[in-house]
Amino acid sequence: MTVSDVEALSPQALVKAHLERLPEPAKVDPAKEAEQIVHIKALLKKHNAAIVAHYYTDPVIQALAEQTGGCVSDSLEMARFGKTHNAQTLIVAGVKFMGETAKILTPEKRVLMPTLEATCSLDLGCPAQEFSDFCDQHPDRTVVVYANTSAAVKARADWVVTSSIAKEVVAHLDSLGQKILWAPDKHLGAYVQRETGADVLCWDGACIVHEEFKAQGLLDLKALYPDAAILVHPESPQSVVELADVAGSTSQLIQAAATLPNPEFIVATDQGIFYKMQQACPDKTLIIAPTAGSGATCRSCANCPWMAMNTLDAMIEVFDRADNEIFVDPALAKRSMKPLQRMLDFKR
Repeated sequence: MTVSDVEALSPQALVKAHLERLPEPAKVDPAKEAEQIVHIKALLKKHNAAIVAHYYTDPVIQALAEQTGGCVSDSLEMARFGKTHNAQTLIVAGVKFMGETAKILTPEKRVLMPTLEATCSLDLGCPAQEFSDFCDQHPDRTVVVYANTSAAVKARADWVVTSSIAKEVVAHLDSLGQKILWAPDKHLGAYVQRETGADVLCWDGACIVHEEFKAQGLLDLKALYPDAAILVHPESPQSVVELADVAGSTSQLIQAAATLPNPEFIVATDQGIFYKMQQACPDKTLIIAPTAGSGATCRSCANCPWMAMNTLDAMIEVFDRADNEIFVDPALAKRSMKPLQRMLDFKR
């Protein structure tokens, strides 16, 4: 299949085509891993660079970011950290939209990624032109897009939000009498609509990881661990969210694990979060929520296969490659910055 063939696919087929092209994860060699970490630390110092890593990346990448003065956080804090850090180069260990956001907020810095192939089903499933056409069909609605979108989609929006402030922003807009056009995650959009009562029209997109969590499997697991609290990211289907003791963003779920008295937690989000969550509650047991099992459609259930592309091998080569720097057209960046700035101002 050629690049033009892939680009002509529907958003859902486009996601599937990208998944089929991903390599299988490599096996870990502990001795080699230790050597690579030493090497990467030296490279970061040499190039005055900092790693900005998402909670969903491999724990070894998160640990490396922490050990070298970088950041491990959600997408909003990743962007804010890069803006205030004194490093001249940011290594964004996450997916492409995170690198774009970092570049928009810090245009004066060099932004590299271990690989630009690391993308997101929500981003892939919301092509800019199709989304713009959808917005044109509903000119009476305020356009609110999730951070998990391209710079071009953000540029078409009135607001950008993360899952940590989505409810608050939509409730604010609803109080002003505004109707919402939401993209791209339909599950998160529906959750926000239920929580706020706002008039929300959703784009048809979903996260390949969170959509695989199943309510019946969650009930079966809860029967085995009756004292466990259920923590769910609202990108999950409604039937799963309704079983949650806490539904919230990655940072909110980590906070819940640290503060709730339960001895165990059943967690319905990417398993990469366990690294920071276990730090927050070292004496508690974390259990990954069940997915569709043999009927699952994701390549790596409970682990984003694109986040998994942020490997030590890729990090070793990050300064030598010519195809992994993030560039955003200045005019596009300027348009994208307006809804991003609204988000940052609202957060403050």
